[in-house]
Amino acid sequence: MPIQTEHEIHGRRRSRNIGLGLVLLCFVALVFGLTVVKVRQGGLIEGYDHQPRVSLTPLEPEGEAE
Repeated sequence: MPIQTEHEIHGRRRSRNIGLGLVLLCFVALVFGLTVVKVRQGGLIEGYDHQPRVSLTPLEPEGEAE
């Protein structure tokens, strides 16, 4: 025998689930957008492997070479 009427708690749960789903969807969209922006700046992506990186060392002006 199927349930014909919906209890009010089911309506509250549904609205909370929809709200949580929207929040999670926005979070996934934000992370995806940040990832796309980071990948488009491909030259700036470098992993940290405990080695000095040339891209982080300061450039010496040409006139001040010792």
